[in-house]
Amino acid sequence: MANTTLTTDNKAIKTTVIIKQAMAITGAFFVGFVILHAYGNLKVFFGATVYNDYALHLRTFLMPILPYEGLLWILRGLLVVCALVHVISAIVLWRRARLARGSRYMVKKSLATAYAGRTVRWGGIILLLFLIFHLAHFTMKFAKVGDAAAYASHQVFLDPMGNVVDAAGPGIISVMEGNPYAMMYTTFSNWWMVLVYAIAVGALCLHIAHGVWSALQSMGWLRRNTQYTVQIISGLIGLLVFAMFLAPPVAILAGMPMLA
Repeated sequence: MANTTLTTDNKAIKTTVIIKQAMAITGAFFVGFVILHAYGNLKVFFGATVYNDYALHLRTFLMPILPYEGLLWILRGLLVVCALVHVISAIVLWRRARLARGSRYMVKKSLATAYAGRTVRWGGIILLLFLIFHLAHFTMKFAKVGDAAAYASHQVFLDPMGNVVDAAGPGIISVMEGNPYAMMYTTFSNWWMVLVYAIAVGALCLHIAHGVWSALQSMGWLRRNTQYTVQIISGLIGLLVFAMFLAPPVAILAGMPMLA
């Protein structure tokens, strides 16, 4: 009986470790994606041509090896898979923690740990809700904020390599492109949208600040003498991402002129 109990406990521990590692790996993918996304948004400071060309480049990347928007669909697929793994893993770990606590007579967590746990859970819910809105707004254009004309699309002709050409012809494809620069500008000309965005990005960055440290711990890459330093670095990464994401909306709201 004792051996059976030990075997069951060992399996549970191993499973928990694997689940934590899955969360760490998917979380690392999210952090990388978020940093690149924030970096891309900063191109709005260089004007409509630079920002819109960047958006088009993402759609035509590696053509003709990939089809038009191939990279974006690959990223979307990876994000969906990682999100499912991340969320399911979080739920499983949360349930196991509750069952392990039983009647909650066990040693109390520190206030910092308890606060971090609540922040990550509620931050995750806020992020999920904002992500749904973000996709409906910027990707599918169902939820329009500001001037509706900014969401209009125009016809663009591309050669097999993804370069823009003047007219249709053999091997030329026609696609409908929007104006991401105008969409961003009209959206963040509204103070309430900047506030919503700031709350969502704040939740994201708190998630990152806790997640980077937690992921390194889950992978067994932390030592006692480096934990505090890694926590500081994690917090700085969160602050950096927050600043990168908030810079364009705040600048637009503050009256940054539209550039060609």
